[in-house]
Amino acid sequence: MRFPMKWRLRMAGVFTVFSAVCFTQQASAQIKSDTAHPSYFFEAEPHLAIAPFNENKVGIGAGFAGTFNVANEGFIKRLNDSVGVGFGVDWTGNKNWNLSAAMQWNFWLTDKWSVFGAPGVGVHLHNAGDVDILPAFGAGGRYHFTPNFALTLRAGFPVSAVGLSFLL
Repeated sequence: MRFPMKWRLRMAGVFTVFSAVCFTQQASAQIKSDTAHPSYFFEAEPHLAIAPFNENKVGIGAGFAGTFNVANEGFIKRLNDSVGVGFGVDWTGNKNWNLSAAMQWNFWLTDKWSVFGAPGVGVHLHNAGDVDILPAFGAGGRYHFTPNFALTLRAGFPVSAVGLSFLL
């Protein structure tokens, strides 16, 4: 039996609305709780680093970001947020190194998803021995396989990354 296109589109619309309502209800319940996120002291994030702004070419390499959780309850009361202070080191090829320090503000949306913003300062070490001090910022998200283990995607300047987060 073959269903008409109009019927299939209606069913797809109903499924989409139902899924969105279920997801937003769960996210609403989790985001409104002050501390409904994993308890951890340090986030360790080894990652693949991508620096699209390296001396007229894209740099690809490896790096590490570490964040100390300094406030289990963040800046906004009755919101599931936390604050950390972190550092990062990234090698992006041809003797290019990026060092950074940042404040990381985390928002825990559901038990599977969290997002963050990280404004800070960076130091770029060039292959010619030059040193540049510049702003560093990033925003990203995590998909949590378990409460303390996640896949992390970070878009930022001067380095973007994809890696694994271990909440220790």
